[in-house]
Amino acid sequence: MSKKTRKKSSKSPPKSAGGKPKAAKRLATKAAAGQSAKKTAAKRPAAKALASRTVAAKAAKKTPAKTPKPVGKSAPVLSEGQSAPAFSLPRDGGQTVSLANYAGRKLVIFFYPRADTPGCTLEAIAFSRLADEFADAGTAVLGVSADSVTKQETFRDKHDLTVPLVSDETLGMLKAYGVWGEKSLYGKTFMGIVRTTVLVDADGRIARIWRTVRVDGHADAVLDAARAL
Repeated sequence: MSKKTRKKSSKSPPKSAGGKPKAAKRLATKAAAGQSAKKTAAKRPAAKALASRTVAAKAAKKTPAKTPKPVGKSAPVLSEGQSAPAFSLPRDGGQTVSLANYAGRKLVIFFYPRADTPGCTLEAIAFSRLADEFADAGTAVLGVSADSVTKQETFRDKHDLTVPLVSDETLGMLKAYGVWGEKSLYGKTFMGIVRTTVLVDADGRIARIWRTVRVDGHADAVLDAARAL
């Protein structure tokens, strides 16, 4: 073999076992790897979505949503003009108070959610402040909640309240007057007293109802209604 032939042979590209040049094989390998990576990337969103659904399903099984008990949902809706439901309940001071005690007189009953909470305190103080003016208008005033008599007495003493505070722990009066119902606070639903005020006339009939009461100025508005009755 001549020197020229040997030089040409040494410059020829090396071949793989299959007879293809090594450079071409490397390119084919890269292309295949790229396609595989694309397929893998395409599968990732679906895989993540499936994993998220699986985690959510497991969480739902572990912490099922709590449904509030439908207590009081069947309570009658009180209407103006109908007879005020009768009641007989304990009040602060160890006495018992009933609707019959106020026969022939006008009566304001304000239902408040809980003793010694900010809104309830302001409301009770406002009615106490106007107690003499209600009396001049021939109108008695009662505050009612589901608190115990002991809590009502602590509430009275702490804020020098002068209106009688009635305890309805069994919820009988609250349901009869339609003020025990479903409420929500900070996204949570629960059963409780919806702040309501009822004005009963001298014949024992419902003259006015204020539902979902806003405390500011409310006692004054009720006094005006009692005077006009």
